[in-house]
Amino acid sequence: MKPVSVFFMPHQDDEFGLFHQIEQELAADRRVRCIYVTDGSATADPDRRDSESRAVLSKLGLSKDDILFVGRELSITDGHLHQHINVLVDWLDKFLNEHPTLQTCFVPAWEGGHPDHDVLHAIVVEVMAARSHPAMIWQYPLYNARNCAGPLFRVLSPIPENGPAELQSITWRARFRYIKLCLSYPSQWRSWLGLFPFVGGHYLCYGIQSLQAVKKDRLKYPPHQQPLYYEKRGFLDWPSMCVAIEQLHQKLSEPQQPRS
Repeated sequence: MKPVSVFFMPHQDDEFGLFHQIEQELAADRRVRCIYVTDGSATADPDRRDSESRAVLSKLGLSKDDILFVGRELSITDGHLHQHINVLVDWLDKFLNEHPTLQTCFVPAWEGGHPDHDVLHAIVVEVMAARSHPAMIWQYPLYNARNCAGPLFRVLSPIPENGPAELQSITWRARFRYIKLCLSYPSQWRSWLGLFPFVGGHYLCYGIQSLQAVKKDRLKYPPHQQPLYYEKRGFLDWPSMCVAIEQLHQKLSEPQQPRS
């Protein structure tokens, strides 16, 4: 059986932060599975969003059978992952038991950009830490407001609080291809109006894929000095995030079959 690499994403289109890494894992002859953990319904029709991400991932070389829209299956509403922790933990435990050759997981960075991003990070890190044979976990940045005034934010920028970053250079040919792929989400045009100049600029000026190792102890503290971006936007505050993480700890402390 091939070794498996799994990319966990909160929403359809979050793969924009992973184009290069997805292709690298496929080139290394690993089975790549991409998992979306919310329904993506906050900003557009979920069917349309699924179709857009499926088309992008197919262009990167993924089989449609390896693209899983788990958030829809579990009725996890976009923006409300913190209210569905138990159901995702149960699903994730079952999924991990079914993938004994899992080697590497990729999760959104602990960076305070969107509450679904941080909650997903915490769930995967804590569930994996509870297993007897945990896979390696890397975190990938999407966007954050560290040292940003007002409504401003940074994209694809790893925060130093998460430790040193592993940087992979992206060829110019791939950079232009990835920029073009960022135009593949018409249902998200409002979001991409703000994102595209910065994501495109990142590929043109830096052309790197950034990854950082995860640290479980980081979950005790805000990702960076507050306010976090999702606090600025009124999506969720830090005390509510702490409540969600405590619920996660309670769920994982329940008696159950040993995790492999």
